Amino acid sequence: MADFHFELVSPDRLVFRGRVESVLAPGSEGDFVVLKDHAPVMASLRPGVVVFEDASGKQTRVFVRGGFADVSADRLILLADTAIPEGELDAARLDEEIADAEEDLADAPDEEKRLWQEKLDRLRELKDAMKL
Repeated sequence: MADFHFELVSPDRLVFRGRVESVLAPGSEGDFVVLKDHAPVMASLRPGVVVFEDASGKQTRVFVRGGFADVSADRLILLADTAIPEGELDAARLDEEIADAEEDLADAPDEEKRLWQEKLDRLRELKDAMKL
């Protein structure tokens, strides 16, 4: 298989830059796979997992929460709102964060409930997407 240039970027860091064989991305209209010589397209991302494979067949999984994909014949750039590599996730820690967010939501004044609910929803999306 032919490889192509791939970058995964979030506001706080460059998560990956290199050559890959394929990328599975969570598009807002459904998941899509990018291979070399893909037709040019721009797409929005939904919360989910990006899976990419290098030339040796090694797969890497990264949770993303929204963003955009810019695809051309020889490159793919994903600009993610949030990007967390699978190796940085800990199921027990995530469960604690969810429990804390549930308590904070229950104790929050009405004007702050929406913000705490959004945080709780993001944590649950992360847990579901990464199957933790």
